[in-house]
Amino acid sequence: MKVLVTGASGFLGSHVAEQLAKQGHEVRAMVRKTSDTKFLRVLPNVVLVEGAVEDRDACLAAAKDIDAVVHSAGLVKARTPAEFHLTNVVGTQNMLDAALAQGDAIKRFVLVSSLTARAPSPDGSPLPLDAEPRPLTAYGRSKLEAERLALRLKDKLHITVVRPTGIYGPRDREMMQLFQYAAMRVLPYMGDPQGKLTLIHGEDCARAIVLCLTAEIPSGRGYDIDDGAIYTRAELAEGLEGAMQKKAWVSFPIPDKIIYGVGLLSETYGRIANKAVMLKREKVTELLQQWVGDSAPARKELGFEARYRWSDGAKLTAAWYKENGWL
Repeated sequence: MKVLVTGASGFLGSHVAEQLAKQGHEVRAMVRKTSDTKFLRVLPNVVLVEGAVEDRDACLAAAKDIDAVVHSAGLVKARTPAEFHLTNVVGTQNMLDAALAQGDAIKRFVLVSSLTARAPSPDGSPLPLDAEPRPLTAYGRSKLEAERLALRLKDKLHITVVRPTGIYGPRDREMMQLFQYAAMRVLPYMGDPQGKLTLIHGEDCARAIVLCLTAEIPSGRGYDIDDGAIYTRAELAEGLEGAMQKKAWVSFPIPDKIIYGVGLLSETYGRIANKAVMLKREKVTELLQQWVGDSAPARKELGFEARYRWSDGAKLTAAWYKENGWL
């Protein structure tokens, strides 16, 4: 199978490309000119093509002679909601148009969305797949809009939407900061230590996405992806301590007012410096919620089973960070 992977130089996209290549598929990896492609250049069966999803012509060119698309490109931080919209919504529309332009040649289109496009769990239990979406950030709203664009075409393209929960693992820079804190034996945390969340190792998440390319499922299905367990924030901290083999000397809750204050400072810095920042006040609101999806359909219909739970996955991740000089 010839598979186009957008966002292939990113954390999750690189794992998708790697698994497809190792299974013998031909991978066309769509990357920006400025992308770091070191994880892709060492892979067999991978051809790099330069282009941005915001460029419709680049999308059309990348999709030629392709059997399937994994659209994992997207912004996770931006200066404005308009930037999220341009990449996450317009970029998705461009890729959908490029796929449609190939007629019947493209058999599968997998859109990588996010659990934050849905809604937080009010009681820490898995949120049903038919629950009313209630994203809390510009990022989440842009991913929900992208989902709706894709699902409108489910009778013209075979569409599958995957919504990963919190992703961690080798090559990830977002959750790496938690491992850095644990290495310093300091574990500040936000919200109730008994607050619930779900997680997924990057390699496992990539396997679930690859399964969507061949599973006998109807067009228009959406799947939450996690490792099958529900964790508390306290268990997240325990896993970090185990991964770093260091008991935290200091572990403390950060008051909500202080977190929002830091979010405001971060926003202000981003505005003055004209830079995209992750931690904004709406992001703080999102982080303080419980995010627990329903991954049972993915296990039943895709045949997906995670290989790593948090305690083991965190150890493997910490070892990779150390081996590669990231910690």
